[in-house]
Amino acid sequence: MPSGRRETTISPETDDLLWTQAQAALIRAGRWAALDREALAEEIADLGGSRKSEIRSRPTVLLHHLLKWEFQPQQRQYGWRATIVEQRVSLDDLVTMSPSLRAWPADVVGKAYRLARVRAAEETGLPERTFPPDCPYTLAQILDERFYPGPEEPDVV
Repeated sequence: MPSGRRETTISPETDDLLWTQAQAALIRAGRWAALDREALAEEIADLGGSRKSEIRSRPTVLLHHLLKWEFQPQQRQYGWRATIVEQRVSLDDLVTMSPSLRAWPADVVGKAYRLARVRAAEETGLPERTFPPDCPYTLAQILDERFYPGPEEPDVV
């Protein structure tokens, strides 16, 4: 007996989470003909792009906090350290999940630094020229969990 309601088609545009779950259920059931193949292929291709984008944004945040750490040692906060640790761990997780992107942080560090430098100047109130024009840290230092630039100060507020 018809209910009078029209069945709505789920698509990535209407509800991407529900759509991906429906597509996964179809794959598990082996209902290959029912798959939205074109949209599914596009979503899979976009997944790599979003991973690259996330890897691009993490060094920016990390460098921003390393610059604040180095150039405002008297104002260091525990939250800065927590952000530095979080970004390093997240970057490591991302390249562990997608080893083919292991070189990507090195490819984007220059652009990430330029943005981090602007953000650090804005947030600290220091002139942008206070910060080196090029990234002063190696990628190994940026990713090293023991590396904190600037003078050592064991006490962080």
